[in-house]
Amino acid sequence: MTDHNERTDEIRTDGGDISREEASFVEYGIDDKPPLGESILLGVQHYLTMIGATVAIPLILAGAMEMPAAETARLVGTFFVVSGIATLLQTTFGNRYPIVQGGTFALLAPALAIIAAMGTGWEATIVELQGAIIVAALVQVLLGYIGALGKLKYYLSPVVIAPVIVLIGLSLVGVQDVTTPDQNWWLLGLTLFLIVLFSQYLDQYSRYAKLFPVLLGIVVAWVLAAVLSATGVYGPETVGYVDSAAVAEASAIQVITPLQWGMPQVTLAFTVGIFAGILASMVESLGDYYAVARIAGVGAPSEKRINHGIGMEGVGNVIAGIMGTGNGSTSYGENIGAIGITGVASRYVVQIGAIVMLLVGFVGYFGALITTIPTPIVGALYIAMFGQIAAVGLSNLKYVDLDASRNVFIIGIALFLGLAIPEYMANVGGAAEFQEIASGATVIGPILGEQIVSDTIFVIGSTTMAVGGIVAFVLDNTIRGTKEERGLSQWEQLAEDDEEFVTMFEKMRSSDDPKPVDRAD
Repeated sequence: MTDHNERTDEIRTDGGDISREEASFVEYGIDDKPPLGESILLGVQHYLTMIGATVAIPLILAGAMEMPAAETARLVGTFFVVSGIATLLQTTFGNRYPIVQGGTFALLAPALAIIAAMGTGWEATIVELQGAIIVAALVQVLLGYIGALGKLKYYLSPVVIAPVIVLIGLSLVGVQDVTTPDQNWWLLGLTLFLIVLFSQYLDQYSRYAKLFPVLLGIVVAWVLAAVLSATGVYGPETVGYVDSAAVAEASAIQVITPLQWGMPQVTLAFTVGIFAGILASMVESLGDYYAVARIAGVGAPSEKRINHGIGMEGVGNVIAGIMGTGNGSTSYGENIGAIGITGVASRYVVQIGAIVMLLVGFVGYFGALITTIPTPIVGALYIAMFGQIAAVGLSNLKYVDLDASRNVFIIGIALFLGLAIPEYMANVGGAAEFQEIASGATVIGPILGEQIVSDTIFVIGSTTMAVGGIVAFVLDNTIRGTKEERGLSQWEQLAEDDEEFVTMFEKMRSSDDPKPVDRAD
């Protein structure tokens, strides 16, 4: 047996032992491959945690564009298809983390601003969205693969990353699925209770309770809500009502093809607005990469892994633009929270789930069925998943000297502004209202009043993790502090080297190289 002090994967510092060993609760590590049947259920569970966003975003866009019901159903299916494709690409050729890719709220604000600016039919509007997303995404691909984002790694201490991840976790605190005034707290509470029961109390007695707490909690609460709806206890006006008729009316197969809405159109102002959203999503993704590495018990991401991840997210955004989601594709915090609850960090599981989602995106019945999940159940998922992510963010502070006043100050102000400024933007209303306010500013009003400038500020200012990350980044790199105080020394020792991250292309190339042959002289 190897003595604790002789472990090669542990590094002794003045702050104690820092270990890169896999987290003790992880049931399946990143490279593990559970049995196929189990992987399918685990993969579906990963995707169920993000159903709220995957369905909400297309419904919001469709409603704003006044899309017909049949086209709205196809838009929802398109989101599933794009999510499946982007996830397979990211987990296979990108950063190879077990992170689901899907629609992003960071692009919702600029998309809604474009819809309002167009003021025309949905057919003309969605092709404008497509063009803006494709062009902005190509810039993201360039930024990723030339290594621009990876260079930031050397300036990102736990003092910066911790607030970003915490704000990812707190970003949905005010979401209507949780805070609606007529909330069905009984159904939400039941779902949350079941997830906690299976994941925290019954996990030691049942392997299925440990692996499938989210799936079990959703299904039990969903079936109960359906029974209450069918028996008339819940009426159509009740929060928690399950409309089974929507499934019966759906089409069996829906055709989803590239450029299904028409040829994309490009308008510079719209592209800049979308790119501001992509910048915000890149900051969020950086936080997600660190979060999934931390929660899976592996080293912090290398520069090379970050570059491949951001570059591949850009490719996913290009695909989203071509397929016509009217939105983009980014990493999902929800499934990172699911890893923390279930202990399933397998890349293979996420890939299997992506294949399932890709296929069912063409099945109209499935999309309709998913939309029947009551909002209280989705709200319970948000509480469980995002609460876990916020806690993961705080755990990064174990590497930081919290007796240093500069660290406490930076973390506190980053968290406060990360919540306060987006709240201000929400109170302002929309991009047009903010432009009017900005144009009235003294001295620099004419500059801030330019639509491109004001839209960029509005989108970034509306994104909690972008605001908090920028504030923490600037302060942490300008206020005097040692690398030990900031946690950089410890983190650098734990971070993976570029050589540790091997892309799929490199693996394929190495497997094709002829093995050396020993020859006798």
